[in-house]
Amino acid sequence: MLISTANDLPGYEITEVLGEVFGLTVRSRNIGSQFGAGLKSLMGGELKGMTANLAQSRQEVIERMCGEATSKGGNAIVAMRFDTSEMGGTWTEICAYGTAVKTRKL
Repeated sequence: MLISTANDLPGYEITEVLGEVFGLTVRSRNIGSQFGAGLKSLMGGELKGMTANLAQSRQEVIERMCGEATSKGGNAIVAMRFDTSEMGGTWTEICAYGTAVKTRKL
């Protein structure tokens, strides 16, 4: 699956636009990781556990978005974006979205 944050794919022609696709996950943080992150934020430095969790979550939502594009008959996604928001102070929503398209190589 070709994925681009641009609106086109150099070297490919978009032959059909199939519509918006997205992948979504909502994660909760456990009390231990929140406490550790709070202490770390006071002292400074990277929150490695939270960084790894976010990277894993982004990969998961990309896979879900690609699955939706494939189910619509697409072979590429253009204008892909991520959106992340906090819900209720302990939940984080991660979403990847874009436009599923059919392409052919020029």
